[in-house]
Amino acid sequence: MRRRTNRKPPIAEVDLNYYMRHRRLPSCSTLLTALLAAVLVINTFLFGVSQAQAETLEELQAKVEQTNSEYDAANQRVTELQAQIAENEARIAEIEKQLPEQRSRAAESIRAMYRMQQGSMGIIDLLLSADSFNDLIAVVQYLEIIQNKNSDAINHLVDLSKELSETQSTLNAQMAEAEAQKKAAEDAMNAAISTRQALQAELAQQAAAEAAASEAALREAANENSFTNASGNTTEVTTPPSPSADNVDWSNDKTSFVSSWGARIDAYLAGSPLAGYGSTFAEAAWAYGVDPRFSPAISAVESSKGRYNFLPYNAWGWGSASWSSWEEAIWDHTAGLAAGYGGRLSVAGAARYNPANPSGWYSAVLTQMEYI
Repeated sequence: MRRRTNRKPPIAEVDLNYYMRHRRLPSCSTLLTALLAAVLVINTFLFGVSQAQAETLEELQAKVEQTNSEYDAANQRVTELQAQIAENEARIAEIEKQLPEQRSRAAESIRAMYRMQQGSMGIIDLLLSADSFNDLIAVVQYLEIIQNKNSDAINHLVDLSKELSETQSTLNAQMAEAEAQKKAAEDAMNAAISTRQALQAELAQQAAAEAAASEAALREAANENSFTNASGNTTEVTTPPSPSADNVDWSNDKTSFVSSWGARIDAYLAGSPLAGYGSTFAEAAWAYGVDPRFSPAISAVESSKGRYNFLPYNAWGWGSASWSSWEEAIWDHTAGLAAGYGGRLSVAGAARYNPANPSGWYSAVLTQMEYI
């Protein structure tokens, strides 16, 4: 999905109440009421969902991306901990391999010390039996070596046992951390999957409902020759040759998007008062996430592309609004389409924009959009 970066602010703040309050009540067309009653009730509800969705779609996408990043980070952490655990386990195995021999040496040292302590007369006799002072010193050093060796063996065993205990404690803590990280990663992944599935299901349901409503609206429009637009003028009903309101590629960057759509809109508006404002339409559409064909197409239906405006620079039959320039008007109208209509043509939106004849208006705007 396109990220809205470097947005150009609108020249005037968008006041939806201001834009929406000036709408004529629909005429009591029995056929229109019968045809659209069920469709528009459902689609109006979905339009409300779409509005909330339009405001949170990027947030949901960001959340999915964030949970995926957290999942990747958690997996990386688990991998690192598993490597540490494997290293610790190898060290434990090495220590446990040494323990039997150290236990044997310690036991022998303990027995030797015990024998020496129990046989103190033997030690005295050993000292007295020395033939010279040097022999005496040698005997003392020999006894000291034996005692130190015994002590070292015991101390080494104690150190090994302590190291083993500490390593096991560290290993247990690391295992607990690894399991917690793994659980968090699993939760993040499941949350991301659930978010995507819920969003996909909602979009699929909405698309199906919109397709059904569009088909019904076009069938209704085909039975009429003209309709009254939001500007109060009578407009010929047109039917698009291949009805589709969803073929805008948002994967391009801003420069490519504005360049491509600006040129297409300029070609569409050539010879009209709005000629040359293709880039303005495209930049505003990029900033607000609006179908770039939407506003130019409405201008064609409501004022023949700005030729017949019932208020200054109001080419869209937009309430009682007027502006001081086309640029200001384009930015404000596009912002209003984003805030009040989800930035795209829909039957529910048509019923709000032109309640007198939503089917005719929808069909006419869709036809113009396909010309761009």
